[in-house]
Amino acid sequence: MKMHIHKIFPFRLITFDVTNTILNFTADIGKIYSETGEKYGVKCDPNELTQNFKRNYKVMNAKNPNFGQGTGISWQNWWNIVVNETFKNCHSDLSDSKLNSISKDLIAEYKKSRCWKPAPGALDLLNYLKDRGVRLGVISNFDPRLHDILSGINMNSYFKFVLTSYESGICKPNRKIFEKAMTESELKNLRNAECLHVGDTFELDYIGAKSAGWKSFLILRKKSIDLVDNKVLDKNHVFEDLRNLQDYMELQWNSYSVQ
Repeated sequence: MKMHIHKIFPFRLITFDVTNTILNFTADIGKIYSETGEKYGVKCDPNELTQNFKRNYKVMNAKNPNFGQGTGISWQNWWNIVVNETFKNCHSDLSDSKLNSISKDLIAEYKKSRCWKPAPGALDLLNYLKDRGVRLGVISNFDPRLHDILSGINMNSYFKFVLTSYESGICKPNRKIFEKAMTESELKNLRNAECLHVGDTFELDYIGAKSAGWKSFLILRKKSIDLVDNKVLDKNHVFEDLRNLQDYMELQWNSYSVQ
């Protein structure tokens, strides 16, 4: 007589990062910025705008982390400064009124679904996990627009909760945001080892989750030379995209379910 062994899926809670993990931009930042600028008669090279944006974002994040949440700047004003400086680097003579109009448009634009799309394999993976009864959530260093973005592309229904760093007052890789996610999951007797986080940034996602006692998987679409010899990183937990991650999960745990 054969005995049927019921296998338990190893994770009761799985959380995801957003940008470049479950969502991608529909177009390069410089392209969207350039098109918006042209509406106000401002012409800038898209590639130059992309580089300006990256530089100004980095500077602003260093001066006012977490979109200004702890430094007295509203997240809207935070983005207003980043956008204004990005265009000023192209045209130093632009008026404040024109810059503010461009900024207002872009802040609103990036809340819309036309700027975002599900990453390849994202919807299939989320459905696969939902079918197995896994509780799903989002942990992202993001401002409050994230709720509207996920709703706009019909992905919000997959998640029990969406934790943004701005609303939580905690940024990844701080372990406290992962601990908060465990509370938000409302799963009884949830253990750290039953939690998995999936993201695309080594320090923020992979190390952050590990520091909270979670398991973590890393999505690296472009292989990073810096991580090849990293002894902390389990090479079996690095995937080129979410389709590869689902293939791995199906191979490892296809007959498992959550109880």
